[in-house]
Amino acid sequence: MNQLNSLILEGNITREPEFRETPHGCKVCKIPLAVNRYYKNNEGVGVEEVSYFNIEAFGKIAEYCQTHSEKGRGMRVVGRLKQDRWKTADGKNTSSISIIAEHIEFKPLLEKKINSRNELNDVAAATTAAANEYERDSENQEAEEALF
Repeated sequence: MNQLNSLILEGNITREPEFRETPHGCKVCKIPLAVNRYYKNNEGVGVEEVSYFNIEAFGKIAEYCQTHSEKGRGMRVVGRLKQDRWKTADGKNTSSISIIAEHIEFKPLLEKKINSRNELNDVAAATTAAANEYERDSENQEAEEALF
């Protein structure tokens, strides 16, 4: 039987990501991610729980992150857990767990790109106009095909 090591996280980037390149030329991006969880305790009181994770992306995914990630932006990560183990200078065994990204999606930056309700309405109107134009073109094409 194969063993499974897979997870999905969705949260917000808490600090500016760190980018570097290994001596062998592999690009690496480290992204700190905060994931919020809301639930009600036994007394029915709402509780917010925040967990912080270190995401590591390599290669093409790291390049994608370099152009799209910034502090505060929401993102979804599909990845796997990786445990690093080492001995400290005094001989004590220690370890750290990180998440290796296998797929990353960033949430849209609507708040920054659309600053007012009027601009949002303009976008909606333009989308509707484009859909109507496409519909008219389809109807015209059907009418022309019916003539022949």
